[in-house]
Amino acid sequence: MQADGSQARQRVAIVEDEVLIAMLLEDILDTLGFEVVGPATTLQEADALLAPGNAVDMAILDVNLGSDPVYPVADRLIAAGVEVIFATGSHRSVLPDRFAGCKVLEKPYAFNAVERAVSALTKV
Repeated sequence: MQADGSQARQRVAIVEDEVLIAMLLEDILDTLGFEVVGPATTLQEADALLAPGNAVDMAILDVNLGSDPVYPVADRLIAAGVEVIFATGSHRSVLPDRFAGCKVLEKPYAFNAVERAVSALTKV
């Protein structure tokens, strides 16, 4: 709870290399009442954004940042206890088996799909 008596908004990191898509996701998450962290558009930006001390409650990660898979970032977040949702224009079968328990959000983003994905991981 914050000093004014209100509940703190949950923090959601966005790692997405397409700026317009990231902006759409940011708008949806803001409407749903989340505090958005990011977006990061590269693995290096994601590492800086999600460095120790920059706590987030969950992260929505584009599976591919350019030609770089986001899996090293996902591994670190999951090891730290952060909920991860993968975003992809492909089928979930593109994910390595170690991510079988993670939520997958299909792109392009639709408001209802984002709401369902984040609601499954939180009390929104």
